[in-house]
Amino acid sequence: MVKITIDKNSGYCFGVEYAIDMAENELEKGETLYCLGDIVHNSMEVSRLAAKGLIVIEKDDLANLHDCKVLIRAHGEPPETYKTALQNNIELIDASCPVVLKLQNRVKHEFDRVQAKGGHMVIYGQKGHAEVIGLNGQINNQATVITSVEELEALDYSRPISLFSQTTKSTQGFQKIRSTIEQKILDAQTDADLAEVFDANDSICRQVSNREPQLSQFATEYDVVLFVSGKKSSNGKALYSVCKNLNNKSYFIENETEIEPDWILSAQSVGISGATSTPMWLMEKVAHRVSEISGSPFVKS
Repeated sequence: MVKITIDKNSGYCFGVEYAIDMAENELEKGETLYCLGDIVHNSMEVSRLAAKGLIVIEKDDLANLHDCKVLIRAHGEPPETYKTALQNNIELIDASCPVVLKLQNRVKHEFDRVQAKGGHMVIYGQKGHAEVIGLNGQINNQATVITSVEELEALDYSRPISLFSQTTKSTQGFQKIRSTIEQKILDAQTDADLAEVFDANDSICRQVSNREPQLSQFATEYDVVLFVSGKKSSNGKALYSVCKNLNNKSYFIENETEIEPDWILSAQSVGISGATSTPMWLMEKVAHRVSEISGSPFVKS
């Protein structure tokens, strides 16, 4: 008998759930609704909403639309998107996550402060990610976006630096970036007062960062961990690495069809978790597939 459990702390974060609820409410009105980019980094959920009528468009498509409704997803958008919508009489259904909107305002205000001191902005995030594009767009794309410690070599450590993070990045990754910058500043300015020349803003969403310690415990409680996430999800990649570091029998899957029976057959327990962009219904499909393979019942709690 295999114990099959879905992580009770997994599933949509508030921002994603809010965006999907807004989309479904609009679609129920029977009107055409466009979405600027995939509403969530999960292809299964994108397909489900497409079947309900949600039409995904890219940034370049927006300029050619007029007199319609366009949903802004949780990641947020740069100011130019709102300007285009106003010019083209587009009604925006703004589902930007409140956490992201607050961060956008923080970035704008901090940019003015650090620029006055001759400093520069650094954003720890995934290049090309919608949230990062929105953040950098608040300051005319004048921040340096870095994804790894190696990229820190390009910064000028003789100038003040203000650091922010994409909300869904790993807290461990952020701390490593921060400590590396601190050391490089001290190497470049031996008499530097770090409090004066370096402002590190841990802007990672607490709903995301709290998942890491919770998931660390979860990953050690099961023989096998199936982590369900879209391959585009930055949050998913970060959380999966938490599982893999603690349980070598952790597997990253997008849906139930990717499960290899050999992973399950020798296990006594299987834990199923997912990113903040992974719907509960998809994790339940994974649980039912594990039940089919193992011949053990899955009881939804």
